[in-house]
Amino acid sequence: MKIVDVTLRDGEQTQGVSFSKSEKVTIAKALLGSLRVDRIEVASAKISQGEWEAVSRITKWAASQDCIQRVEVLGFTDHKSSVDWIGSAGGKILNLLTKGSEKHCREQLRMSVREHLSGVEKTVKYAKDNDLGVNVYLEDWSNGYADNKNYVFEMMDALKDMPLMHIMLPDTLGIMTPKEVNRSVSDMISRYPNCQFDFHPHNDYGLSTANAMAAVEAGVTSIHCTINCLGERAGNASLAEVCTVLRDKMGIDLNIQEKEFYAISQMIENFSGKRVAENTPIVGSNVFTQTAGIHADGDYKAKLYQTSLSPDRFNRSTSYALGKMSGKASLQKNLEILGISLSDKDQRKVLDKIVSLGDSKTEITLEDLPLIIADALESGGHRYLELLNCTITSGLELNSIVSIHVRLYEDTYKATGSGNGGFDAFINAIRVIVDQTGIVFPELIDYQIRIPKGGTTSALVECIITWESEGRRYRTRGVDANQVFAGIKAAIRMLNMQFRELDKSSVSKL
Repeated sequence: MKIVDVTLRDGEQTQGVSFSKSEKVTIAKALLGSLRVDRIEVASAKISQGEWEAVSRITKWAASQDCIQRVEVLGFTDHKSSVDWIGSAGGKILNLLTKGSEKHCREQLRMSVREHLSGVEKTVKYAKDNDLGVNVYLEDWSNGYADNKNYVFEMMDALKDMPLMHIMLPDTLGIMTPKEVNRSVSDMISRYPNCQFDFHPHNDYGLSTANAMAAVEAGVTSIHCTINCLGERAGNASLAEVCTVLRDKMGIDLNIQEKEFYAISQMIENFSGKRVAENTPIVGSNVFTQTAGIHADGDYKAKLYQTSLSPDRFNRSTSYALGKMSGKASLQKNLEILGISLSDKDQRKVLDKIVSLGDSKTEITLEDLPLIIADALESGGHRYLELLNCTITSGLELNSIVSIHVRLYEDTYKATGSGNGGFDAFINAIRVIVDQTGIVFPELIDYQIRIPKGGTTSALVECIITWESEGRRYRTRGVDANQVFAGIKAAIRMLNMQFRELDKSSVSKL
């Protein structure tokens, strides 16, 4: 079984996608050299000068690597034009586009089948005279076969006697079901047993991978795919999905190096600007992430939630998400990765903090975990002062205004403050309350903000503040997705330390 990648031709028909010359060359090298697909289709003839230059660079490299026969270019039934264009760019294989639908032939070309075949025969002969190998696409074959089989058979009766390598059967509009693919492809193969057939699926009904399986079952020798399902409308069949399914579910041997799927998927993401959904099979960023605590527990005890789709096959690794659905096993898996050991009591504190953060929809990463641990393990003890609510209003070149609602011992209080930024405004507001208790508000000596390495814009922020009070310096820490609130939490922790050092009876009542 052979895999044909058409990312550089069909994939470039995705709305908004246009690869540069250098990008096309880089992709071609990755497809043939690293991923080791059997054939690639790299362009359409006569599109532009830039396309010709890209094809020239690809064919020059392929010739130096002894794989020029694996590089193909789409051409048209125009006698000499496409053949000359491909030949001048160093190409050796023409993928000739012909009409596989009587309606297309009649309505688009305004020709009879005999007239069309006459043009096909001339183009094929000219290509062979110029030492080009030829494959033939029967464009819109799926509709053509359903609407008028006799037209398709008349085309095939002529094509089977031409010097062709592959007859390529496209489901151009992605209309077929697996049962229809199997039935129609089986019919084609039984009628023309000496022809080599490719199947070219599209994904309009989300059936491209299943249709590829059905075509293989029927006896085709090659399947066409793209990286990341790129292609017109809903795209083509995903190369990663098709290859994995053919190996795992049909026991088919392939040349493909599946460890390269993720790297080339990311390359195509970057070059195309089309992002892959996080839950895309094989190459999505979250497909090897366990979220539910029960799944992590099953994996931890007996690998109960692991399948043949193991991430190491694809040069990836399993991760265990941290959030409101996390359990002890999820935390333990992440602690093992970091090389951190915690007591059961401390693990419970950290897990409570993770669930609390997850409940507020904060995205928690492995890099966030050390911050959460430090924050959770420092937050023990009685909370004399609790922030119940806080709103911050800021504007460009305007002072920030903060309104707070706090609990101090058993009573609640409200206050407002303004300042040069949200944190300064908060300090001024909280002092309205705290200064009346007899506590000496310490001096802020240093204020540090840290975002974990690899963190995103939604990453947790760690704020560490150094205070000085009566000649003694100490630090407090706050962790939050919001930078200002991380500082506010550090300040609240400092105040609780101050209150803890005082005897409650000595504190003046407001």
